[in-house]
Amino acid sequence: MDMQQLWIESVGGIIVARMRGELSDPMMVEAHQRVLALATETGQTKVIYNALELLAPSIDLVVRQQELVESELASMTLRRALVVPNTRLAYLARLAFGDGEHRVFYNDLAAAFSWLQEPDRT
Repeated sequence: MDMQQLWIESVGGIIVARMRGELSDPMMVEAHQRVLALATETGQTKVIYNALELLAPSIDLVVRQQELVESELASMTLRRALVVPNTRLAYLARLAFGDGEHRVFYNDLAAAFSWLQEPDRT
């Protein structure tokens, strides 16, 4: 995988996962594993997925992401902001992240950061 397609880092207490180009299964799994590892290491539970430069994935990858999210539910609960450029990616993101605590934002990283900084509704 081209390392220029995936960035995972902690910014101001929020994990930021930025993906660009065509999403592959190995890239998606690596992103998922790196986000979970960083969340475990730091105790951070808020994540922004910046998909503004991501091409729409296949439905097979959307289903695979659902499986990854469901497998983590027993060990960790993450609050996710999904930043997308269009309605197609928004729809796929909603499918991929299922019933977990997430919200989709259209081209608005600032609003995503703001939402994640609001108090948790527990």
